[in-house]
Amino acid sequence: MPWHALPDLLLVLSLGAALGFFGGLFGIGGGIIAVPLFIIGFGMDQALAQGTALVLMVPNLLIGWWRYNQHNKLPWLAIAAIGVSATFTTWLTAKLAVRLDQEVLHWIFNLFVLVVGFRMLLLRNNPSAGHAQADAPNTAAMPIVGVLGGTSMGLLGMGGGLVATPMLTTVFKHTQTTAQALSLALVTPSSVMALTTYANAHRVNWELGLPLAFGGLFTVSAGVAVAHYLPEKALRRSFAVVMIIAAIWLILQSLHTH
Repeated sequence: MPWHALPDLLLVLSLGAALGFFGGLFGIGGGIIAVPLFIIGFGMDQALAQGTALVLMVPNLLIGWWRYNQHNKLPWLAIAAIGVSATFTTWLTAKLAVRLDQEVLHWIFNLFVLVVGFRMLLLRNNPSAGHAQADAPNTAAMPIVGVLGGTSMGLLGMGGGLVATPMLTTVFKHTQTTAQALSLALVTPSSVMALTTYANAHRVNWELGLPLAFGGLFTVSAGVAVAHYLPEKALRRSFAVVMIIAAIWLILQSLHTH
């Protein structure tokens, strides 16, 4: 590698480390931050940004799920139910995403992130947080969560956790960290399927994605560890603010472009 390229490589590795930390902190794989960054900072179209973000997300999600599973022992039947249903749905919707008009896909992404962010910000504390049922997932209901989360993963290349986590905390009354562990069981296999589909459609920038992924490997565990020490309300609000800022940033950029 030429010496003049070393600063660029170090910058990309550092960026990957930052994305990995925040992905572990919020249990989202870093895609919510990476996709806007790729669109605005690197000039990618929507599908290419989503596909490249998946290169970063896959290893981060694998490590994140492993670490969350150490803290939250969940039934394997529930994990299989949510993971299999999400992966199949991801495969179907990812095939649609790589064929959609890029402007349409871009606005779907922007509005999705904005709506979920405001919903999380305004959500009240889960009154059942910390109760025993938080560790006993309703296995029969997990495929419903899996289908909804998998649709987001395939169509947007991310967002499975953004759909699943609020549903698991409000409808199924899990704590935030348990919900994030279940969400990771959903998005981890789904992200592998989504990456495969985007890559087959040549919608992945491997030269950028691989160094980012490598940088993130060293910081995901730290993000997960911090998440278990933060107050639940603070964690949820931080999660929401990051999404809202990213969505507004993209919407303003889109309006300026037009």
